[in-house]
Amino acid sequence: MVIWRFIVPLLIQTAFILAVPAQSVYTVITGKTAILQTQPVDPYDLLRGYSVTLNYEISRVDNLAKLPGWTDLVKQYPGTDKKYQPLASGTSFYVILEEEKSSGKVPQAWKPVRLSEELPTSLPANQIALQGRYSSYNSISYGLETYYIPEDQRNDINQDISAARPTQPGQRQPIVVEVKVNAQGKAVLISMWVRDRKYQF
Repeated sequence: MVIWRFIVPLLIQTAFILAVPAQSVYTVITGKTAILQTQPVDPYDLLRGYSVTLNYEISRVDNLAKLPGWTDLVKQYPGTDKKYQPLASGTSFYVILEEEKSSGKVPQAWKPVRLSEELPTSLPANQIALQGRYSSYNSISYGLETYYIPEDQRNDINQDISAARPTQPGQRQPIVVEVKVNAQGKAVLISMWVRDRKYQF
């Protein structure tokens, strides 16, 4: 009886620990591929030693505010300040992304077309729903913001990202990421393109 008091909590803790990578593996196997456009940032902010901090064009409130569905979200979950916190902190929603046809080697980032409070039950084959969460100070996260760099790729990624910095104001960041999105809108990073070079995660 005494040994079960030790084994049962241990098994429960182990199950919780294994559930996180199991969910990611499930998403990689069953998820649908989408391409996200990163947002231009200073390479010194992007690179944090052993990790890459990624922000996306769909992480910007001013980009999402132009989409159908934003006004409904703000009315349903109003924030404390129209300018600096238009949505209530913790508001969860879905960004509907539509595939853009790629003409070259580097895949084209998918285009956000609308927002939805609820997970859509049926979408065309060329669209996916990605779950995002709004937090304070106009920050939107998708669980795709940090990537830990494998040691054997660190120098190459650092050099390529630094060299890929936009040279003119308004120039699009030449970095896109490939993700897998499952049926619930959860996503996992798969790869990153820095200009025409692909890094597998």
